[in-house]
Amino acid sequence: MRALLQRVKKASVSVDGRTMGHIGPGFVVLLGITHTDSEVEAKWLANKIADLRLFEDQMGKMNLSLFDVDGSVLVVSQFTLYGDARKGRRPSFTKAADPTHAEPLVTYFADRLRQRGLIVETGVFGAFMQVEIHNDGPVTLMLEK
Repeated sequence: MRALLQRVKKASVSVDGRTMGHIGPGFVVLLGITHTDSEVEAKWLANKIADLRLFEDQMGKMNLSLFDVDGSVLVVSQFTLYGDARKGRRPSFTKAADPTHAEPLVTYFADRLRQRGLIVETGVFGAFMQVEIHNDGPVTLMLEK
């Protein structure tokens, strides 16, 4: 499971011009699922993201979590995180999980963040989405379990 995490001032996701989710300050999580992922990886990654201290305190140090800044999370499924472009000019996506495996794990991941007490918005699994991200910093991390 891979998550590209971006700290944002605000973000939104829309499908066919209709906003499906939007957040203020917090994280955008672009989430990729591979064939061997399970709820174990999803739970670990959700807990890791919930507790990450990537927001600045009064001293300018990244010392505050989402909970400390009343942040929220926008989760967007992103099978292209498992793209392999080492050969040729067109990436292979064979390492990305089939939608029947991936979709429930994306939902589980988002629900786990909600269970931790966070406000979570999501995109629409499998849809062609437009994601508007207002990076803060920018601060971007690639997390993998």
